Parts: sequence; C-alpha cells; structure tokens
Amino acid sequence: MKLAKAALAATLVSASLIGGLSSLAAQEASSAPRRPTLTVTGEGRATAIPDMARFSTGVVSDGKTAREALDANSMAVAEMIAALKGAGIEARDIATSGFSVQPQYAPPKKDSTEPPRVTGYQVQNTVSVRLRDLARLGDLLDKMVTSGANQIGGIAFDIAEPAKLEDKARVAAVEDARHQAELIALASGVRLVRIVTVTGNGGVRPMGRAMAAPMLMKADSVSVEAGEAEIQASVSVTYEIEPR
Repeated sequence: MKLAKAALAATLVSASLIGGLSSLAAQEASSAPRRPTLTVTGEGRATAIPDMARFSTGVVSDGKTAREALDANSMAVAEMIAALKGAGIEARDIATSGFSVQPQYAPPKKDSTEPPRVTGYQVQNTVSVRLRDLARLGDLLDKMVTSGANQIGGIAFDIAEPAKLEDKARVAAVEDARHQAELIALASGVRLVRIVTVTGNGGVRPMGRAMAAPMLMKADSVSVEAGEAEIQASVSVTYEIEPR
C-alpha cells in the first residue's frame, strides 16, 4: 500500500512538472517577438481568341393604337425568332430581354397650354441571343435584318469554357506577387522567410470586349471582328521577413 501511494505521488509530481514546463514553453513562444511582414498584391492576365458571342436583337413597331402596334410587333418578332431557330440557335440560347409599349405624342405647339396629344403607340421587343459558333456571327446578323429585325446591338465576345484561362491568370497573379516581394525585399535589405497568408481578391474578372453592331453589309454577311478576350486575377500575399 505504501509503495502504491509513493508511486501515485511520483506520477502526480511528474505530471505537474511536465504541465509547468509546457505552460512555460507556451508563454515563451507567445512572448517571442514576431517577425515583421510584407504584403504585396499581384495581378495576372490571360488572353485567348473568343469562341462565342452574345448580342441583342429586336423589333420596334408603330401603330395608331396599342393593339395595332402590338400585333405588328408580335408578328415580326415571331418571324425573327423563327429565323434564329432555323439558323440552328437552340431555345435555351434565346431569351426575352426587353419589352415595352409606349404612347407617342405630337410635338407641343408654341405657348400651348393643352395637354400632350397621343398620336400613336410604339412597341419594342428585344431578345438576347447566345451564339456558340462564332464563325457564324456575320451570317446570323444578316439573317436577323432580313427576317425583320430593326435593332441589333450589345455584341460581346466571350470564352465558352474559361476555367483553364482563369487558372492561368491566377498563376500569373501569384508569380507577379512573388516577383514584387523579391524586388522590394532586395531593395529594402531584408529576406523573405515564408508565406503567412494568401488571399484572392474577388476572384477572376473577365474583361469582355463589347461593341455595337456596325451594320456594314458585305455581299454575303455583316462584317464583325471578335478581337481578343482577356481574364484578370488578383491575389494578395503576406510574407514574413527578416534582416539579411
């Protein structure tokens, strides 16, 4: 019994000593001076030739009454949408983006106190179109005009599958941050020790180029130029530093 009590007492003392040493080590670690840090922001860009386009097309119709204008517009828009589907555009890539019925007023007479006089109505119906085969854009725009569309605009070019391009932009952003940190550290007489944090700033930013349809007719189609699509990424990196 005495031996058991002695062993228990020895164990408690040992545990107390270990706990005390651990607590002391933690206090020393927390009280140790922290290294200064350097934070830089890197920017990365990646470009590619667009492979798809988006544009809006529609019809504006006038009539003496709202009913007359609406009937004319509905017929013209139905023909326009039929032309889109006939050209191979899927229903999922056609969406109504604007519709309005507005009264039209006669110009007010000079010094007149009479209320504005309605002379007719105007109906506007616009659809957004996504084209997955960019090579067909010029022909499709030409078909829109032929089918009755009298409004085309908002042409924008994009990448159908931008994931690889986004990754490339992110890698470039991290490399740019590293380059900036090394340059600043060298000029400041310090050394980069390790990365503390890496933060993406708002993800990637597609920089699509948009243009209004020039409506310049060739013999066979509308003339358009897609140019180049660009995606940007930004990242902030914090390094611990120490004197050289």
